[in-house]
Amino acid sequence: MFDQSFPALTPARPVPQPPVFAHTAADTSLAFALTTPDDHPGAGMSGTARPLVLDRFASLAEAMRGAIVFADQLAFDARPQMLAILDRDDRLVLAGAATDGAVAWCHPVISAAEARAVVTEASQFRAQASRAADWKEHGLSQRLQQRADLLEARLVDPLWRAFAARALQVAA
Repeated sequence: MFDQSFPALTPARPVPQPPVFAHTAADTSLAFALTTPDDHPGAGMSGTARPLVLDRFASLAEAMRGAIVFADQLAFDARPQMLAILDRDDRLVLAGAATDGAVAWCHPVISAAEARAVVTEASQFRAQASRAADWKEHGLSQRLQQRADLLEARLVDPLWRAFAARALQVAA
C-alpha cells in the first residue's frame, strides 16, 4: 500500500502535563491567552495540533506574569517549555522559553526581511535536526529543534512587533 518504508518509531517519551492554574475555567472574552505547544505526536501528524491554552488574561502584563507563575511550577530539572501569548484572534504577541522559575522572552523581529532570515535559519536548523535524528544523535537533534523553536518564537505578528518590543523593554 505504501511505496516508502518508514523508520521504526522510537519509544514514546512521556509528554509532561502543563501545570494547572488556580482557575481552570478561563474566560474566553479576555484578550490574551497564555499557551504551550501541543506535543502529542498524533495531533502533529494529523495536522490538528493547536496550542494548549493554559489561561487567559486581560492585559499583556498579566499574561507575562502568568508565564512566570507557570515557570515557577516547573520541576527543577525539566527541559525548557515553550510558551506563547496569543491575542484574541490567535496572533502571536510574544513567545519564550520557560525554565525553573524564569521565562526567557524572545525579542520580536523588526522587519519582514528579518522575519524571512529567521524562517530560513530555523528551517536550516530543522533540516540539521532531522539529519541528526537519522544518525541516531537524539540529543543533538533535540537541541537543534529547540534552537529552531526559539528562532521561530521571534516571528511575532506585524501588528504586535513594536508593542511587544516595548513591553520587553519595560519589563527589563
